[in-house]
Amino acid sequence: MDLGIAGKRALVCASSKGLGRGCAEALADAGVDLVMNARGTDALEAAAHDIRLRYQVNVTTVSADITTESGRAAVLAQGPFDILVTNAGGPPPGMWSDWSREDFIKALDANMLTPIALMQAVLPGMIAQGWGRVVNITSVSVKSPIAVLGLSNSARAGLTGFVAGTARQVAGKGVTINNLLPGIHATDRAIALDGAVVKARGISMEEAISERAATIPAGRYGTPSEFGATCAFLCSQHAGFIVGQNVLLDGGATNTTL
Repeated sequence: MDLGIAGKRALVCASSKGLGRGCAEALADAGVDLVMNARGTDALEAAAHDIRLRYQVNVTTVSADITTESGRAAVLAQGPFDILVTNAGGPPPGMWSDWSREDFIKALDANMLTPIALMQAVLPGMIAQGWGRVVNITSVSVKSPIAVLGLSNSARAGLTGFVAGTARQVAGKGVTINNLLPGIHATDRAIALDGAVVKARGISMEEAISERAATIPAGRYGTPSEFGATCAFLCSQHAGFIVGQNVLLDGGATNTTL
């Protein structure tokens, strides 16, 4: 399918690896020029080089921490953008009794206030041109909270509320905002969470992965490429009537009717 977005320009945050890279590659495959951001310079430059060679699109890199004001300023200086994909690493796991106010502030800065700040920066330009796409990578936890990820549950639920109202305000201007809610995918984040189980229970990594995969009706972890394909569709010309939605990509793990 021709997504109709060749020649558009996208900012994809935290895109050197994992789900962010999956989104960057899928957009590049659709002919979209990229501004890629990540904290690690080496991994970012390697990913950008690979994407340039594979898809023949223009790729600009900005090595910066997107959760800081200076990092956002450096990235936004590369605008304007037709497409924004927000993404940032999730906060560490723990229990409700572990977290201080500072822990919550850090989580809110990374997973709620940073994507809000990016949207506030790019939406006026999208509205002015009458077209834009925003996709926020959030978490399945906004549909079904995960006890050990309370920091993530809290921050991402706040972002979801902001998007729910804002998306309806800008839809009439040709701009859509939607959220992608990943379940377990084969990324460094999954490895870190599985590693915590290995440490806590004294089992092997293979056992930890097998046990968690068994809780997913699809019987496996998702892949960054299939996640990216969904992101690219939401950014396409065909998705203009999809507004303010929270799209689950979890292999059926969230047991809900609606």
